[in-house]
Amino acid sequence: MRIGYPCINRSIGCTPSRTFRLPSYSDERLRETVKANLACLMKILSYNVAHGILFFRITSDMVPFASHPVCTFPWQKHFADEFRTIGEFLRFHRFRISMHPDQFVLLNAPDAGILDRSIGDLIYQVQILDLLGLDNSAKIQIHVGGVYGDKTSSMERFIKNYERLDDSIKGRLVIENDERLYTISDCLVIHERTRIPVLFDVFHHAINNNGEQTVDLLAPLNNTWKRDDGIPMVDYSSQQPKKRAGSHAECIDLKDFRTFLQSTVPFDIDIMLEIKDKEKSALAALTLVHDDPRLVTGNPGDT
Repeated sequence: MRIGYPCINRSIGCTPSRTFRLPSYSDERLRETVKANLACLMKILSYNVAHGILFFRITSDMVPFASHPVCTFPWQKHFADEFRTIGEFLRFHRFRISMHPDQFVLLNAPDAGILDRSIGDLIYQVQILDLLGLDNSAKIQIHVGGVYGDKTSSMERFIKNYERLDDSIKGRLVIENDERLYTISDCLVIHERTRIPVLFDVFHHAINNNGEQTVDLLAPLNNTWKRDDGIPMVDYSSQQPKKRAGSHAECIDLKDFRTFLQSTVPFDIDIMLEIKDKEKSALAALTLVHDDPRLVTGNPGDT
């Protein structure tokens, strides 16, 4: 079991998702931006190792406009050495890595243009993980997408479009339940047709469910992950008090997190904390679970 947080660290004074406006694009600007983003990513990963945080979601904005036609610069070749170095660091310290495209990546979109752009973005994110030299346990998580007036047809369209994808994308994709449209049960139905692993979003399930209890879901969800996929990934958050339903917590609710952890025994899971204060909550969670025998430490070869 690893504990992690997504994309940015609020303690170290840099961001790995620097970008610029499309009209300002130039090869030189792209080179400078990606160089700074990769340097910041390495700084975050070094911080995480020092604190035992071994699960991290890499920002999708690492290379601005990478899947846009304006980007003709061969960033993959230019930064190959930097990616290789970071990948060696990740493997040595036994990190688990994920990525998560934005809400505009929709594999079940009826519009062919949206679908093509979505696939282009997935190709870019696969390239990032491949350049890092990571195996297929490094995942790209997506939502099923929209309903478009007919949920059954939209699920069928997702399945059809998923089957069109190159194996390099299929090997990295997982789907997660969302808080409005597609439940865990819906995702499990899609899994039965595609064998795509299902990532359990605990907070989304609390909002959008069919009455299933977490303890009853872990076994069937675990079975959607093959050996090459790594152990199941789980997204965890809780409700921010006095905010609209679905607002992620500013900081971790340790009582709620402890209850969730107890419900997951004996399953091995990697837990992504989708909580706004990022590494601060990850550190608090690690303190809570320090004696959990499932926990992976920061020492290579140790558990």
